[in-house]
Amino acid sequence: MQLECVFFGPFRDAVGEKTVSYETEAETVGDLLADLEAAFPGLQGELVADDGAGLAGDTVVTKAGRNVVHLEGLETELEPDAVIRLVPSVYGG
Repeated sequence: MQLECVFFGPFRDAVGEKTVSYETEAETVGDLLADLEAAFPGLQGELVADDGAGLAGDTVVTKAGRNVVHLEGLETELEPDAVIRLVPSVYGG
């Protein structure tokens, strides 16, 4: 499925672009984040916690403008053409 991934701060630096149209077989946010870490070496260890149980550090991931923590976390299901935003929570002010 095709998704739109929008990166902010150091995540954008690691990817080299603000917005990426990303083709994936991922069915959940957790699967997508693991895919992104594999596809973009600068993101390795920055999105998913080492134990795989949640987001790394204070990373904020939203789907359709809603924080996935308030949905089903890493188990939040994806739909084609979803917009996923990835933000380090300390970015901006």
